[in-house]
Amino acid sequence: MSYSIGLAGKGGTGKTTLAGWLVRYLVEGRKGPVLAVDADSNANLNEVLGVAVEETLGGAREEMKKGVATGMTKDVFMEMKLEQSVVEADGFDLIVMGRPEGSGCYCAANTLLTQYLDRLVNNYPYVVIDNEAGMEHISRLTTNNIDLLLIVSDASRRGVLSAGRIQELADDLTLNIDRKAFVVNMAREDQTEALQELAREYGLDLVGLIPDDDSVTQADLQGQPTMGLDRESRSVKAAFDIFDRLLNVA
Repeated sequence: MSYSIGLAGKGGTGKTTLAGWLVRYLVEGRKGPVLAVDADSNANLNEVLGVAVEETLGGAREEMKKGVATGMTKDVFMEMKLEQSVVEADGFDLIVMGRPEGSGCYCAANTLLTQYLDRLVNNYPYVVIDNEAGMEHISRLTTNNIDLLLIVSDASRRGVLSAGRIQELADDLTLNIDRKAFVVNMAREDQTEALQELAREYGLDLVGLIPDDDSVTQADLQGQPTMGLDRESRSVKAAFDIFDRLLNVA
């Protein structure tokens, strides 16, 4: 049975960077292989992880909607495309959901996609899902529970308000989410008390703050995968401390 961790948050909060560090944490803790799922329509988890992506599941949906090759059934086609979409790396695999559907009915494609995704997910002890605020892709993993939902915000009132709304949306989904936790990214030490009060106001379980760190910005500007930042970086250390408390990976 897989342990599924979903991340959600509005754009610009560093959610995807945190997802990359979580994959690294699990791999270094020898809890792999880990399946990383990029379910954000603005897909860039592969850049954080330092791997190239050629196929997405969104592309597979589009191809299936247009029709499959003569002599091939739709389920065989979708299974083949799913296998082609898996990017294999050291200690983890990555799959990218791709952009939302265009016009027309995608019911058959989505049904088959869900079926094969569920089968794939169960091959991994840990699954890390980097999701957009809407969490529509998480809701397609219908036979899997979300064990931990990490809601990520920046250090602003608007960010915390957005996190509260995401938690409300998660409560409305028909998924079994075992725990919801809240993380504030890019925070200053003098903001701790105010952020704790805001988290209480919006009913969020604040499990840690990750400090603002110039090394993250520099790595991003230089096109370097932030997954590989120095383990002694302030932000990486803070993130790993949070993961220790939440997951206790030895």
